[in-house]
Amino acid sequence: MRISTPGSMTSQSISGLGPHGERASDPRRLVITASDAAAARSGGYRVALVLHTMAGNWSEQNLAAIAGTLGDVAIPLLDVVDCEFDPDRQIEALDRLIAERPDAIISLPVDNIAVAEAHRRVARAGIKLLLLDNVPTGLLPGKDYVSLVSADNFGLGRIAAELLADHLPQDASVGVLTYDVDFFATNQREIAFTKWMGAERPDVTLHTAGFRAPHLAGETARAFLGAHAALDGLFVVWDEPAVPVLEQLDALGAGMAVTTVDLGEKVAPRLADGTILKGVAAQNPFLQGVAMAQVAILSLLGRQTPDWIALPGMPITPSGILGGYQSVWRAPAPRQIMDIRDRKNPDR
Repeated sequence: MRISTPGSMTSQSISGLGPHGERASDPRRLVITASDAAAARSGGYRVALVLHTMAGNWSEQNLAAIAGTLGDVAIPLLDVVDCEFDPDRQIEALDRLIAERPDAIISLPVDNIAVAEAHRRVARAGIKLLLLDNVPTGLLPGKDYVSLVSADNFGLGRIAAELLADHLPQDASVGVLTYDVDFFATNQREIAFTKWMGAERPDVTLHTAGFRAPHLAGETARAFLGAHAALDGLFVVWDEPAVPVLEQLDALGAGMAVTTVDLGEKVAPRLADGTILKGVAAQNPFLQGVAMAQVAILSLLGRQTPDWIALPGMPITPSGILGGYQSVWRAPAPRQIMDIRDRKNPDR
């Protein structure tokens, strides 16, 4: 029997459910003992990593944590693939890796439908499939994949809504810029944002537009703002597309409040400034990568692992940028961010 046990932090911190209605398991329940580590070192295991993109800090932190945690027990990453959000590229990579016969493949599927069969072929080939953030349509835990490790994406959408609501007037008009691809993580954020606004700010009117790729978000925002010139606020589903959106707002002289998800290096200075970007619902990609690698190790040793492991998000505002940056990136905030905060708070 497979286990899917809610952990100690789940009831308080995780607001969403998994792709099959699972309750989340706490990553702190994943423990690699000394005997586990010894067995992993002697196992001769090999793992491959297939990411949706290598662009951005989220991917860099996940990769660092996965590589380091696997490296601690002498499990090599035989390949790291950047799919550049391209389903065909991901399908090709998975089929190539199946032929190379690693013991496990960690993948972040770029689409719910287009890449489903390619991921299913991994399990059919006798290779353990472990998923980051997203489960393709029709795949089942214990049959087609081992475990899903993700942020609480529903919770991230709720946090972004709460942060934005503090800056909205009564009867506000708000834009929601979504990822126009069937993708569990961003779908959950959009659903949660919309649900929270409907329940807590029923006076707010929402308008939605979608972009097909992150680099298209800026032009989508320009057209969207042309059609909805009187917006009071904007939510962008993650930070990479939020960057060109913020650039468009600057060019248009639009001063609306914006929130997004993830504290990447390009949005962190904008949050520190706080003029337009008012809040970020932050993930912890390094801890997610550690959890993913731990699940991989345990599964390779034949242990049962939870169907869904989730990590809670955290709200970060301009006033909390320094501590928030340290919490997410495990490093001091860059000098640029400190200088921005000093200019904003000259009396500190």
